[in-house]
Amino acid sequence: MKNNMGTIDKVIRILVATVIVILFATDVIFGIPGTILLVFAGIFIVTSIIGFCPLYRPLKINTKGKDQEPDQE
Repeated sequence: MKNNMGTIDKVIRILVATVIVILFATDVIFGIPGTILLVFAGIFIVTSIIGFCPLYRPLKINTKGKDQEPDQE
């Protein structure tokens, strides 16, 4: 897997996931929509940690930038 996520992308995903978890915990979002958003929050956290988004590959998106270190595979 080649990293395709930049630092800003990772930070935004973690912030969005945090907001979703807080809204779910305070019952602002609940039920099936809340559960679906909670799953997305989990996906955001996992992709941020590993630095790879599977949807970016077929869409040919790379937010990593050229100034960051090259990947080691």
